Amino acid sequence: MDAAEQARQKRYRYMTETPVPKLISTLAVPTIISMLVTGLYNTADTYFVGRISTQATAAVGIVFPAMSLIQALGFFCGQGSGTYVSRKLGSGEMKEANEMAATGFFLALIIGAFVSIAGLIFLDPLARILGATPSTLADTRAYMRIILCGAPFMMSQLVINNQLRFQGSAAYAMVGLVSGALVNIGLDPLFMFGLHMGVTGAAAATVLSQLLSFCILLIGSYRGPNIHIHINNVRFNAHYLKQIANGGSPSLARQGLSSISSVILNTTAGALGGDAAIAGMSVVTRVMMLAFSALIGFGQGFQPVCAFNYGAKKYERVREGFWFCVRYGTAFLLLLAIPGVLFSPRIVEFFRDDPDVVAVGSVALRFIACAFPLNAFTTMSNMCLQSMGKGARATLLASGRSGLFMIPLLLILSRIFGLRGVEMAQAGSDVCTFLMALPLILPVLRQLQDPETAK
Repeated sequence: MDAAEQARQKRYRYMTETPVPKLISTLAVPTIISMLVTGLYNTADTYFVGRISTQATAAVGIVFPAMSLIQALGFFCGQGSGTYVSRKLGSGEMKEANEMAATGFFLALIIGAFVSIAGLIFLDPLARILGATPSTLADTRAYMRIILCGAPFMMSQLVINNQLRFQGSAAYAMVGLVSGALVNIGLDPLFMFGLHMGVTGAAAATVLSQLLSFCILLIGSYRGPNIHIHINNVRFNAHYLKQIANGGSPSLARQGLSSISSVILNTTAGALGGDAAIAGMSVVTRVMMLAFSALIGFGQGFQPVCAFNYGAKKYERVREGFWFCVRYGTAFLLLLAIPGVLFSPRIVEFFRDDPDVVAVGSVALRFIACAFPLNAFTTMSNMCLQSMGKGARATLLASGRSGLFMIPLLLILSRIFGLRGVEMAQAGSDVCTFLMALPLILPVLRQLQDPETAK
């Protein structure tokens, strides 16, 4: 038995025999750090841009849906290929795992190049569709132009990151993301204020940090027992594309619909409250993303455990991991919700000291914080279904929070309550999505108790 095979056997025992709470905690610590630092540097853009003007803050919020779409496509390829790779590693099918890893990576590069070129060609119409107003159009254009140039690297680094996580190499995946995030936080003030580049500097810092993460993660994919990505293993056939779609559609639906709802949020808030309302909702979105990122990181520690053990037919470990994450995730979000309710004006004011921005953002933050703890059950349900390859259920659930419920609630509540309806919409969507999660995940968990019905 060669060294590589010994390493794979060791990984198999580690993933299928380590006590589930210990295994999830070990894998979750790096991913939580990764997500928190990533959320921090997303928030850093908002903080530093907030030192420029309300219009600049609004512009970053306007471009956010485009960035979300780029990330959605990256997660589509990364989660779609990563969940499949993990299940095949669990069942010992190395050939399929290698081919899927390469296919997911190069698919992301191709899609990223297309998005970059198409976005740059239609830059001004895209900015207006996203909600840019005459006063924010120049900043929106400047920020988005550079973000689009980095799309191929942003997408493909998300693919490698997800594939490394699903192979159990969460620590190295963390190194790649955190390195880029720290560089971004350092470059933001240097480019924006030291070199007087304004919002263009914020975008340049983001793209350069993503490029650094891409390089580090690509090098990491060739280390240890990790699958090595080779172009010779690419298979753009119906089987692998279908598997990527099955595993990646939940991520695409979740973040893609998030982009659409963000556009509707920006245009609705702008129509009812102007640039200050857009800026206020942008600040709240970034703050909640930072809080939500820790939960996502915790869930990402569960995903490889779920997929690997499901592939190895160790179904009780899947159930145990799910309920472990739900319990601790709910408690964590409850702790975060309390300061979100009590100190919402101070939190928003930290990012933009504008009374109109604070007035909108603080109310929205309180509403969202009240429903925030429900997201633990919803998120873990979605990740469990996705990791097991139950794409239809996972996609339906992923569509709820930012699409099936958020978009109608935005349109309906804004007509009834005006700007207050915009502030209420996300909290209402969280409640509805939680209720939808119950009938989608509970029957699956019951089936896992019977090996015959769990197949």
